[in-house]
Parts: sequence; structure tokens; C-alpha cells
Amino acid sequence: MIESLSPIWQAVAGTMFTWGVTAAGAGVVFVSDSKNQNLLDASLGFSAGVMLAASYWSLLAPAIEMATDSKSYGEEGEFSFVPVSIGFLLGAAFVYGSDVLLKSRGITSELDAIKNSEEDSTSSQPSTNEVQDKQGTKLRKRKGSPDDTSTKASEKKSEKEKTSRWRRTLLLAIAVTVHNIPEGLAVGVGFGAVGTVKSATFARARNLAIGIGIQNFPEGLAVSMPLHRAGYSKMKAFWYGQMSGMVEPIAGLLGAMAVSFATPLLPYALSFAAGAMVYVVMDDIVPEYQESGNQTLGTWGCIVGFIVMMSLDVALG
Repeated sequence: MIESLSPIWQAVAGTMFTWGVTAAGAGVVFVSDSKNQNLLDASLGFSAGVMLAASYWSLLAPAIEMATDSKSYGEEGEFSFVPVSIGFLLGAAFVYGSDVLLKSRGITSELDAIKNSEEDSTSSQPSTNEVQDKQGTKLRKRKGSPDDTSTKASEKKSEKEKTSRWRRTLLLAIAVTVHNIPEGLAVGVGFGAVGTVKSATFARARNLAIGIGIQNFPEGLAVSMPLHRAGYSKMKAFWYGQMSGMVEPIAGLLGAMAVSFATPLLPYALSFAAGAMVYVVMDDIVPEYQESGNQTLGTWGCIVGFIVMMSLDVALG
């Protein structure tokens, strides 16, 4: 994150950093006990606090100022809440719609998608009896047997398995990326907005990237540790953990490019990212640390995370 770079390259650098921190969080699985639920829940609470603070200081506040300064929403900006509210609502609706799509396919979390994909891969391997049956079918065909019904049935089954495997792979890709798109988008839009208004500074965009990186650490941890606890090897658990942040550089690049060429979209884009992040916190992160009965620990983690991000933005912004 170098100030002399163009906004687009700053967005790329910022989101590569956040992806790297996600990988670092996933890498904790190599050195920590995967059964340490307290560490996981405290980290998730901290992550929620960081995201909530970043949503206001780094996204909503600049969005409101931009809408006010544009003079498009009243002479004194008295209607500047309109584009911000619309963007915020659309951001939340985007994540909600993605969740509905996934739940309609029986997937309620990233871990569900990963496990389903692994189970499908295992079940697609032919059993010994199936192999023997295929060999027997070939022998019968060589002898000139007119009955090829079993061969056709086997081919249809194989086609269904391929289709199912493709669908599961697609759902896996959606599940592990959809909740990271808002974070990458937020960083990209933050850098793309630099210089448009007084509050949209490089320091604030940099702090947002640092804050997103901080909260990405427990996100990588939240994927890798439960997978290892479920029986996955440490390397495979790490791979899936870091993969959850892989989409952020792409989302960041698209966000920076969009606002660089369409400045009037900035209030909508910033509030869209904020709405998506807040929805993820309330619908995904908070319920996750509450499931294990660590509500108090997670809540205090959230308070600390909020203070850290607020202090970072105010002191360094």
C-alpha cells in the first residue's frame, strides 16, 4: 500500500495483504490445538467488532459526506441519507440473496460446502463391485451379448455423478467467496474514492485495509480449525481456510475500477460495502460464536475489536 501508486494498484496491494492475513489465520491450524473453541469464538467476536467500526468510519461516513458535497441531494445535503440508505440496503440484500441461494441447495455455511464437495468426490470413486461389474459387462459385450441395458444405466449414472460434482463445486466456490466479496469490495472502493472528498484520504483507505486484514485472521482460523477437528489433514484444512480470502483481490480491483470511472456511484458503492459487511456480522459471525455458548467471550471480543478499529481510524486517519 504505497501512496504514490494509482488507486487501482493500491486496491490490488491492499487486498493482496488482506488475503495474506487470511492465509496466516488459516495457518494457525499447524501450531494450535484445533479443539480450542474459546480462542476461535473470541477471535470471531473481535472480527465482528472490527467490521462494525470499519463500516461506519471508513465507509458510511465518507459516503454521507460525498452525497452531501455533490449537492444532488438537497442544497445542504438534507437528503444525503437517500443514496446511502439505498446502497446499504442493496448490500445487505446481496448477501441475503446469496445465502438464500445456498440454503436452497442445503448449504448453510462454508464448512457445509467444503464437506459436501469432499463427500461427493469420495462417493464418485467406483466401488470394487462396480469395477467388477464393468469388467463383466465388457466381457459379455465381447462375447456378443445383446443385452447392454446395464451399460446404458452405468453411463447415465456416470453422467449424473459428473453433473452433481460440477454443481457441488460451483456451490463450494460461491459459499467460500460470497462473504469475502464485501471485504474486498470495501478495500477497493476505499482506495478508489481517495481524494474525492476531504474524508476520503489515503490514510483512511489504508487503515480500512489494515482493519479488514485484522478481522480476516480469525476468518481463516474459523474455517481451518473446525475442518481439522472434523478429521481433515492440516494441509487440506489450511488450503480451504486461505481459499476463503482468495476472491478479495478480484473484488477489490473491480470496486476500484468501478468508482474510478463512475464517481457519482461512490456513495452507493461505499454504503453497499458497509451494508454487506454489517449483514455478514449479524447473520453469520455473531450466531457462529453464540452456538458454542461463548456469548460473553465473543461479545467482549467484539467490544475490543470495535475499539481497536475505531482507534486505528481516528488516530491514524
